[in-house]
Amino acid sequence: MDYNMKLANQVCFSAYNVSRLFAQFYEKELKSFGLTYSQYLVLLSLWEENPQTLHSIGHKLDLSSNTLTPLLKRLEQSGWVTRQKSDQDKRQLVVSLTQKGKEQKQPIYDAISKCVSEEMDLELYKQTKDIMNQLETTLRKQLNK
Repeated sequence: MDYNMKLANQVCFSAYNVSRLFAQFYEKELKSFGLTYSQYLVLLSLWEENPQTLHSIGHKLDLSSNTLTPLLKRLEQSGWVTRQKSDQDKRQLVVSLTQKGKEQKQPIYDAISKCVSEEMDLELYKQTKDIMNQLETTLRKQLNK
């Protein structure tokens, strides 16, 4: 059998396993905060830029508004964010962090960062991220042909 066709040598299989393990890791670490991984991604986006429109968050996370709206609704119900119509354009929904959303940034960061700081060298982590970005770009180009 060709070396490249063996399951253990497939990048897609490694990516699948890493994705599954990341989901389990994040589920475990975020449980005490009452967050899902998807909700955490929304918070990450808002910690980078607060407030933002629904459209802006969706663009950054590559999520449609019909996927993002229920996430934001649950985040609002649990006190992490607020949602309100824009004063400039009533068609736009503006999402903002609450005090809770701002205060929990560091504790969440501390819980998540141990994945890197305790088990993986930061430089290797950055190199891995660069490779994943290249792979994502290549796959997107292939899908858009």
